[in-house]
Amino acid sequence: MQINAGFDITYQCQQPTPMLLALSVHPSRMPDVTGPHRIWFDPPIGASEYRDDFGNICHRIVAPPGPLRISTQFMVSDPGTHDAVMPQAPQHAIQDLPDDALVFLLGSRYCETDRLTELAWSLFGQTEEGWPRVQAICDYVHKRIEFGYHHADPTRSAFAGHADGRGVCRDFAHLAITLCRCMNIPARYCTGYLGDIGIPPVDAPMDFSAWFEAYLGGHWHTFDARHNTPRIGRILMARGRDATDVALSTIFGPSILAGFNVITEEVA
Repeated sequence: MQINAGFDITYQCQQPTPMLLALSVHPSRMPDVTGPHRIWFDPPIGASEYRDDFGNICHRIVAPPGPLRISTQFMVSDPGTHDAVMPQAPQHAIQDLPDDALVFLLGSRYCETDRLTELAWSLFGQTEEGWPRVQAICDYVHKRIEFGYHHADPTRSAFAGHADGRGVCRDFAHLAITLCRCMNIPARYCTGYLGDIGIPPVDAPMDFSAWFEAYLGGHWHTFDARHNTPRIGRILMARGRDATDVALSTIFGPSILAGFNVITEEVA
C-alpha cells in the first residue's frame, strides 16, 4: 500500500532562536519513501543535517523572528501488514544482552526505574518471562491510563503518569518502557506516524504517535500500550531513551506553537 504522510508546523519566535528538529523519517524507513523527502522552511532558512547518537536524522536551524513554517509531504510504500506478534520470543539474561541494548535498561528523564522497580516486581514478578511479560505490562498500562488529548502534560513522567492515571500516547509509552526496564527487559521509545489504517475512522485531529520497542529473542519488537493491538502503517521517525531524545523540536528560547497539522492516510 501507499501512505501519504507529512506535517505543517508553524512556530512564532520573538528573536533568532536555535532549534534542534527530529522531524525526518528514520533511516530504516527511508528506502520505502517514494520520491523526494525534504523538509521545507518558510521563510527559507539554512538547515544542517546530522545523525544523533541513536542514529536518528536531525536538523539544526536558527528560527528568525516572526512566524516560521516547517513542512513536508511524501509517500511511503508499506507492506500493509500488522505489527508482528512473536509470543515465543524469549527474554535475555542481562549478561547475554548486546552492549548497545544496555543503555535501554537504565533510568532516564521520563522513565524513573528507581521509583517503580518495587511496583513492577510486585505486579509482574510471577508472569512468564519474555513476550508474555511485556504483553502483561502493556495490558496493565492500557487499563491504568485514561487517554485524552486534554490530559497532555509535557513534564509528566512515568511515575506521575501511573499516579495520575491519565495521559496521551507518550505517557503510555513511558510507563510501559519503565516497567519493562524494571523487569530487566531493554525498552526504547519510538515516535512517528500512525494513521487510522485498518481500523474505523477516529473522529479526532491527526497527530504524531508514540510507541515502544522491547528487545526479546535477539530482536527489537514493536509494542503499543495505548492501542494495545497490532496496527498497520507505522512510519518511524526516531528512537531514543524517552521523549527527551526524540522531541520533535528542542527550542533554545521563547516561542509559540502557532500551527500544527499532521497527515497520515492510505492512498486508494
